[in-house]
Amino acid sequence: MGIKGLTRFIDDHGAILTDYHFRNSKLVIDGSNLYHSLYFNPCVDQQHGGDYDDFENQVCKFFKALRDCGIEPYVVIDGGSDFSDKKFETLLHRVQSTLNTANNLSKGLQGDRIIPTLVKQVFKQVLSSLKVPFAQCIFEADQEIASLAQRWNCPVLSYDSDFYIFDIQAGYLPISHFKWQNASTQRWSSQNYIPCKRYTTTSFCRHFNINRKLLPVFAAIVGNDYVNLDKMGFPIRWEDNSPMEPNRRPRVVFFNKLLKWLSDFKQQQEALDNVPRLIVSRNNQHNMDAALQALSRGIKVYQLTLSCLEKFFIKGKAPDPGHLPDHLSVLPDWTLLPLMKGTLPSCIIYILQLKPVIQGVQVEDHSFPSGNNTSRPIRQVVFGLLLGERREVKEYDREGINLTSSMVKAILPRAAQQMQLDMLNQAPHSVRLEVFLETLGVSQSTLNGLPSHLGLPVAVTYYWLRHAHLQPDHRLLQALLLGLVYGELCRQRKMLGRLRGLIQRGARSLDLAVAHAYSQWQRCMRDCLDLNQLLCFPLSEPQIAWLYRGTLVHQLVGKLRGVSLTGQDKQGIRRSQSISTSSTLMSPPKKTQRNAHPTLQSQGSQIQIYFCFNIKSNQIKFIYTALRTSAEISKCCTETQPKTPNSKQCM
Repeated sequence: MGIKGLTRFIDDHGAILTDYHFRNSKLVIDGSNLYHSLYFNPCVDQQHGGDYDDFENQVCKFFKALRDCGIEPYVVIDGGSDFSDKKFETLLHRVQSTLNTANNLSKGLQGDRIIPTLVKQVFKQVLSSLKVPFAQCIFEADQEIASLAQRWNCPVLSYDSDFYIFDIQAGYLPISHFKWQNASTQRWSSQNYIPCKRYTTTSFCRHFNINRKLLPVFAAIVGNDYVNLDKMGFPIRWEDNSPMEPNRRPRVVFFNKLLKWLSDFKQQQEALDNVPRLIVSRNNQHNMDAALQALSRGIKVYQLTLSCLEKFFIKGKAPDPGHLPDHLSVLPDWTLLPLMKGTLPSCIIYILQLKPVIQGVQVEDHSFPSGNNTSRPIRQVVFGLLLGERREVKEYDREGINLTSSMVKAILPRAAQQMQLDMLNQAPHSVRLEVFLETLGVSQSTLNGLPSHLGLPVAVTYYWLRHAHLQPDHRLLQALLLGLVYGELCRQRKMLGRLRGLIQRGARSLDLAVAHAYSQWQRCMRDCLDLNQLLCFPLSEPQIAWLYRGTLVHQLVGKLRGVSLTGQDKQGIRRSQSISTSSTLMSPPKKTQRNAHPTLQSQGSQIQIYFCFNIKSNQIKFIYTALRTSAEISKCCTETQPKTPNSKQCM
């Protein structure tokens, strides 16, 4: 996001960034940038669909470092829309680039990075569990973030180069220079601080001898997410024909010449009036006027306005519906606060505005249909609840390795025929649950006896088994369920020794068929989470970080396929635990074919996992039991293992 090449340009001018010991301050954080940074920096696995528990651990460590230094974080997650749609072409270009990255990763090639499907959802859940204040912005986030930081006289943490342009008095802290892992103590006091570098518009403008009011003009001319003169057919050409500076990139030369040109002006309008002199093609005055209007819009995005975030963070209130911009008037009043709390998916803003929806990209087999196709019927119900039947939404998704668009019809299940969006939050729980279960084709009896937090994952898995492209085989299901068991054990700070070994070893190779199957499961989970939120949580939302660990389940599939198993009730993994659970994933018929589970040994205790299949009717039963003695319960409570917010203590 932002201005291409500007971050590197400023890094190359070392005097602009100053060393800073950051402590005892508020900090407004660009949440979208932060969760990308935290997932990528420790090189968490990307090929196998995500190791979300590792990511959760990184998030916890980050906010502990802030707390230790007296820093009060306020996280803002981008969720709003640009009503002018000027960024849409930029977004499409980035998605195509991400698709190319995913294709390279699927072939084992190194290159750029890709964010897993459920990272944003995990991030919001961890913030909630840590009680870190956060908001999902219903407007374009950059302007809101900068305005709030200016209001509170505190810096912004991000790596979006647009923050080099906003005139924020307390400055901007680039994430790339924010050394939170190296928090230190000052020699002359006991105060902890985070070493970082700080940017201010004052230092930039002093270095290049320009008026700070001209920074937005600079950004608009060089090209940002909203305007690009070169792509519009208005390339900038300089009158001087001096040779290119040796060992200088063309972009750097352009920046330097533009800054020198801007130094002759004091006001924005004065500079804009002189822009036509720099443009080569001046034949069509109408097109020139369009170019100047585009520049004006590109400048306007850097104006600091009154932010609605302060009211939300201090009073917990959403913006007054009567004060919303016209393009957001489509949002029902009841949705505003859940949207800002992050308990409603931000995609509903785009859908209600009848804007195109861009589907996410993951590592999968690109010779098969997109994994997003599997969960499309779920999204169709989301569209139906928002727009009513007989409407269509334009979706962008991959076909092969190319991004294409298609029209997707909105549908409503029978149970939702009488629902009205304006009153959806007041519908009886039983009705909302019926809509959810009918969408997934799951009966209430399927979920009977399940712990509440496993109801949604079980329903999703039921749906996935029936709708996935290439029906998942028994080993894929077994590995996925073992992954769920692993998550349950981690929630209680216990882990099977054999599974720990697999996790430490990590997945080395990639089986594309396995990746494609689990990519579909994650897409189904993501869209079911959205549907569940829109229906105001008829089912409890699970702790997503513990549902899926890609490197583990991929290895388990290989292990299970490499082991010959016989017998119906083979003794399983030994482990002592304080849970006893019997879970029906699908109601089995009276006669089933039972597939025995793998045998793994671990420290003399026992877990038993049974998988029962009836292949013809596609019915499966999963039973997981774990036994623990009172002595083991006492032992667990005295262990001093690291805790995460989702860890449960023995009772």
